[in-house]
Amino acid sequence: MTNPTFTELGVAEPLRRALEAEGYAEPTPIQVRAIPLLLAGQDLLGLAQTGTGKTAAFALPLLQHLSIGHEQRRPRSVRGLIVAPTRELAIQIHDSLRTYGRHLHLRTTVIVGGVSQQAQIKALAGGVDILVATPGRLLDLMNQGHVRLDGVTHLVLDEADRMLDMGFIRDIRRIVAALLKKRHSMLFSATMPADVEHLAQSILHQPARIDVSPPKRTAENIEQRVYFVAAAEKRALLAALLGDSTLERVLVFTRTKHVANRLADHLGKSGFAADAIHGNKSQNARQKALERFRSGDARVLVATDIAARGIDIDNITHVINFELPNEPENYVHRIGRTARAGAAGVAIAFCDPAENGYLRDIERLTKTSLKVVQGEAGADQPKPIRDYARKTPFRGKRRGNASRRAA
Repeated sequence: MTNPTFTELGVAEPLRRALEAEGYAEPTPIQVRAIPLLLAGQDLLGLAQTGTGKTAAFALPLLQHLSIGHEQRRPRSVRGLIVAPTRELAIQIHDSLRTYGRHLHLRTTVIVGGVSQQAQIKALAGGVDILVATPGRLLDLMNQGHVRLDGVTHLVLDEADRMLDMGFIRDIRRIVAALLKKRHSMLFSATMPADVEHLAQSILHQPARIDVSPPKRTAENIEQRVYFVAAAEKRALLAALLGDSTLERVLVFTRTKHVANRLADHLGKSGFAADAIHGNKSQNARQKALERFRSGDARVLVATDIAARGIDIDNITHVINFELPNEPENYVHRIGRTARAGAAGVAIAFCDPAENGYLRDIERLTKTSLKVVQGEAGADQPKPIRDYARKTPFRGKRRGNASRRAA
């Protein structure tokens, strides 16, 4: 049985033309299931991880709905609202809207914290068709009278579980209270804990529910390895691994901002092109780091869990958990940054004795035993292996060749 095409799903010609120009030929499973429902105007509760194509699943119907007719924009008004938990995800969604809607006459903008609000106020002044926003900055501009939401006819909450994890539940409820009661709403989440279920019940009207989560919690094409190593030896082990040139584009996760900064500085002094990204960085600094990583100017990006979701960068060959997360769900999101669009990837965990409990929680959640490369849990941790050939540290650009699907 062949999958339906975007034409058969009911996607309009201007949107299909943009998709074709980007090389997006075949809808993903969530797009196959969500697009017809959303085009029909049904509210939707979607359970889907990042990398499944969910952005296009809600963006294409939203663009198509708002392109019908020629409704005049009102000052500071919004017709379609997309709320996302992080700056990076909001910017990524906005970029996708501009890509898919390039042949439509719709005005879109994005507002996030961490940058001056003046340009955002100016962009909102004449009204916009679609606004992508993080909760905090949106409430700030609402309170100042720079944006009004009483004209919103379409609402999207993306990564709802992440928003609740970050403490945005009150902000979300205040935002929803400012909207029209009669509207088209959709909520997407990678997981569906009870508080997300309750949020969905309060904002969705008789929603369809779709679940495209894979049967296994982690992709089968991610090779998962663990090194049992003392905390004091982790830096040396990381440097030894980076001596292998097959680690081409490497995302390294830490639990804290402080460790991320220090590790990136250490790698830079050791000759490896590395940047850090976390919540204390300005938006400009975060975008610059992402662009350097995306282009290949930086081989290594050291991140806290702010980057575990919403960052879509092709050809990440390795994800290294320099520090294991204390929440096993975060491990799933971290390693999901590799092996995207059908590619293979490697996830490496560094586990010191204090983290053995975290590792057990991860293996229990994923129902997967990580392949032990070095040491054993609970034993005296050995020195890091030194048998990797030290090669010239990567400094230049590499071209990616992964096939792409709609984000």
